[in-house]
Amino acid sequence: MTDELWTRLQPLIPARARRFRHPGRKRADDRAALEGILYVVRTGIGWNRLPTALFDASGATCWRRLTEWHDAGVWQRLHELVLAELRAAGLLDLSAALVDSTHLRALKGGTTPGRVRSIDASLARSTT
Repeated sequence: MTDELWTRLQPLIPARARRFRHPGRKRADDRAALEGILYVVRTGIGWNRLPTALFDASGATCWRRLTEWHDAGVWQRLHELVLAELRAAGLLDLSAALVDSTHLRALKGGTTPGRVRSIDASLARSTT
């Protein structure tokens, strides 16, 4: 990732202060985690196969950071930023946009296999 791209993305990432008491392990660098996330997205490899030596962050760390940033709304803000820049440059063409949805009502219920219970005690043997 280029320094220019990182300087544009860094303000979107929420700062996380280290705990004073029981600080635990030092938090992995946000830039390293983002590079790991982008590598997994680009190559399609599993999180557990992310080369730690290449990014200074494990696959588990990158995955946790991905979910943490998702919950904080980072990806939504990034999407809005990109759309605003494309709109300002006149490169956003909404005439080619697609909306995908389903038009069938979801049916509720259905058959579920279960235990058959006896109704008449004189006709039925124990089902247990």
